[in-house]
Amino acid sequence: MVEGSMTQGAGQGPEMERTATLRDFRVPAYVHETGPYAHSSHPGEAPGPVAEPVSFPQEYTPTQRDLPVINRGDTVQVTVDPAPAPVAPPATGPGPLFVVGDVHGYLDELVAALQEKGLIDAAGHWCAGTARLWFLGDFTDRGPDGIGVIDLVMRLSAEAAAAGGYCKALMGNHELLLIGAKRFGDTPVNSGAGTATFQAAWLLNGGQKTDMDRLQDHHLQWMARLDALTEIDGHLLVHSDTTAYLDYGDSIEAVNDNVRETLTRNDADEVWDLFRKFTKRFSFRDEGGADAVRALLDTYGGTRIVHGHSPIPYLLGEVGSEDGEDSAGPVVEGPHVYADGLAIAMDGGVTMAGKLLVQQLPLSV
Repeated sequence: MVEGSMTQGAGQGPEMERTATLRDFRVPAYVHETGPYAHSSHPGEAPGPVAEPVSFPQEYTPTQRDLPVINRGDTVQVTVDPAPAPVAPPATGPGPLFVVGDVHGYLDELVAALQEKGLIDAAGHWCAGTARLWFLGDFTDRGPDGIGVIDLVMRLSAEAAAAGGYCKALMGNHELLLIGAKRFGDTPVNSGAGTATFQAAWLLNGGQKTDMDRLQDHHLQWMARLDALTEIDGHLLVHSDTTAYLDYGDSIEAVNDNVRETLTRNDADEVWDLFRKFTKRFSFRDEGGADAVRALLDTYGGTRIVHGHSPIPYLLGEVGSEDGEDSAGPVVEGPHVYADGLAIAMDGGVTMAGKLLVQQLPLSV
């Protein structure tokens, strides 16, 4: 490799004609001299006259002192743009928070509601980046495609996580009912009012044969691992408007662990008792409702409770049927805030021709 730079010395010394190319060089005389080079010069000394090119032996590589002086006019000046300043990374942090009320198998309505909020695209895939989405439970029964709803939620969970957001779900009483119907079927359980079975209760509460036929182990495992409650951004998220959560622990972690352990023990009576407690409703509606909310908030944290389970028309005292028998249907515009502003109801009554609610939090009221 040639030492130095071919432009070293550019602009120095007298102007001269361009020298021959490298293959025309010849061995200079000092190569045959002994002792110190006769033509070496010390720093600061003016260079002597340029010698005529002499012969180089074939394959000889010249050293720095053999190279010719190159004048400024012999080089090309290239303008180099400065490197662009690094772009600052986008601000990081949690995205907007959304909650979804009871779905009950109404897949088409769910897809339309999620698209309206910009959470999924026209093909049904997650497009909301770092947004956070919580389902409040009750995916199946009464509606036509509960398993399709579960499949969608499971897929969106993976897609949202890959995009830096998340899609998560809470356990509703209908998840417990479906698990019980699959595991225990017609096994008698002590209902407190006689003998009952999960199978009979599932059918009575809108169980769909098409859902049971399509129910697979991975659906059951996913449902059994769902949390019962969580707290996010000051909102205590639960499925049911009941204080029964207090029976399972004095912290969010304890409640979730105890619910999962109950399902793991696989005792029909114990699972039935859990289902029965999660089916209770209206604890926040009547006199003392605000105090019931405060009891949960004081125990588990948060400044507001957000729940599904009880359809808003029921909370408002309007006549309606969860089986869709009232063809007129209630008018539901959005979430219902009540209990001194401490509770937000999210079940819009989609099963009674109401509205499947998807809402960004916090609310402005």
